[in-house]
Amino acid sequence: MQCSDEALLAHYAIAERTVQRVRANFISSIDGAATHEGRTRGLNNADDKKVFDMLRMMCDALLVGAGTLRKEGYEELRLEDSAVAWRLEHGLAAQPTLAIVSGRLGLTPEMPALAQAPTRAIVFTHGQSSLEQRQRLSRTADVVICGESVVDPHVMLAALAKRALLQVLCEGGPHLLGTLIEADCIDELCLTLSPVVENGDAGRITAGAALTPRPMRLRHAITAGDTLILRYERAR
Repeated sequence: MQCSDEALLAHYAIAERTVQRVRANFISSIDGAATHEGRTRGLNNADDKKVFDMLRMMCDALLVGAGTLRKEGYEELRLEDSAVAWRLEHGLAAQPTLAIVSGRLGLTPEMPALAQAPTRAIVFTHGQSSLEQRQRLSRTADVVICGESVVDPHVMLAALAKRALLQVLCEGGPHLLGTLIEADCIDELCLTLSPVVENGDAGRITAGAALTPRPMRLRHAITAGDTLILRYERAR
C-alpha cells in the first residue's frame, strides 16, 4: 500500500465525532460485481482488509442487514486488542455495537453475532414484524421498532444517536445501502475496486431502491498494487 498505517489512519480520520455521520464500506470488481460466488470475501485482499478493520475500529456502531449477516457468516463483533487499545486511548467504548436491520427477523437469539457479542447488539425492525420473534430475540439483543411496515432509516439513525452511537459504519448489503442512499442518509462511501473482471450475473453494491442520484466528491484514491481504494463524500 502506497502509504503507511499512520497515513492511512489520517486519510480516514473523523474530524468531528459529536455529529452523526454514516459511512458505507463496500468492495466491487472492476466491472461492478459486488460479490464473487455470492460473497464479498472472494473479491478482497490484505490491503482491503486493512481498511476494513480500520473503519471498524473507528466506528461507534456497525450497521448490517440480516441477509448479509447470514450470507457472509458474521460472528460476534469483537476487535483485536490493538484496536481496543486505540479506542480506549481515544475515549471510545472498547468495542463498537453491532446493529442489524431485519424486517422479517430471520435471526436466532443463539447466533454468535447476538449471543456472544461483547457489547449487546441492536436489532432494528418494524411494527408488523413477529411479536413472538421480537420477544425471543430480546433475550440477547435490544429490539427496536423503527417504522410501521418498513424500517425507516431516519428513525433508525435517530435511535442510534439517542444511544450516543453517532459514527455509523454500514457494511451492507446492497438493499440496505440502496435504502440509505434513497433516504439520503449516506455521508461517505468507501469503495475498494478489486483488480478483477467477474462477468456473470452478480449484483451491484446497491439494489432494490428507487433511482435517486446523489452527487459525491472524491476525498482520496489510494493504490495498493493493482487495487484502488477510494473514499467519496456526499456533496451537500
